[in-house]
Amino acid sequence: MTLRGRGPRAWVADFVLLAAIWGSSFLFTRLAVVEFGPMATAAGRVVVASAFLLPLTLLRGLGPQLRQHWRAIFTIGALNSAIPFALFAFAVTTITTGLSAILNATVPLFGALVAWAWLKDRPAASRALGLAVGFTGVALLAWDEASFKPGAQGVAPAWAVLGCLGATLCYGIAASATKKHLQGLSPLVTATGSQLGATLGLVLPALWWRPDHLPGATAWLALVALGVLCTGLAYILYFRLIEETGPARALAVTFVVPVFAVFYGVLFLGEHVTAWMLACAAIIVCGTTLSTGLLKLPSRAHRPAPHRARP
Repeated sequence: MTLRGRGPRAWVADFVLLAAIWGSSFLFTRLAVVEFGPMATAAGRVVVASAFLLPLTLLRGLGPQLRQHWRAIFTIGALNSAIPFALFAFAVTTITTGLSAILNATVPLFGALVAWAWLKDRPAASRALGLAVGFTGVALLAWDEASFKPGAQGVAPAWAVLGCLGATLCYGIAASATKKHLQGLSPLVTATGSQLGATLGLVLPALWWRPDHLPGATAWLALVALGVLCTGLAYILYFRLIEETGPARALAVTFVVPVFAVFYGVLFLGEHVTAWMLACAAIIVCGTTLSTGLLKLPSRAHRPAPHRARP
């Protein structure tokens, strides 16, 4: 289906599905990075995604479009995939996946600031309020639930946190760059080219920091899930959202990702859900609906002052 053939609210389904998929990416990254290491995990993720997306692109006759715009797409791929994937894989070796997902929810803040400064996309009052509400929910959830792993090996947790924030800044820049330089391109072409560009950027570092032993089946399955589901399919949805709704609204999906990450933790890791977590999830969802424009505050119509008769 072409973008023009979709209904005005068709992007909502993509938005929720993308949040659910990306919520699982932190779990899969943790499972893979234990045996592959950070750099090989990031590289393997984009290699699998490229192998999944490139045949689809060629079968749909989009090869010429990819060749025509490959420089811009490959560059954005480094910002939107290579650097962030490596930084998040590096981070989860030291901090919890929950904290990583919560830090990832700062993406709309960076995205809104970059879009405002670069694209002059000043958020309306209701969207600005939504960003603030969403960030408040994330901050409250982080205050209660996010914790550093006791006795974690490797780098100091502060560096891992800075790595996550560096990744979210890259996402914000890449979203505006996509809107500015790749407007009108097929989301499949943009997704494919970005993964090919990320592969070129990560292949040499991954060979240098390759694992010492052959990873097991669990790590390989996690890597395939990261590449096909959390990257290949997810980026088709993501770039389609940018095309239809703009970068600031598309980036707001990361407000919902921690909610799904908590759900997966309960389902697969036996973690407990508290009333506080549910309350924070409700705040995050409310902020997201405001920041995306799905829910708008009622505007006050200008009313002239009543005429008062002179005594």
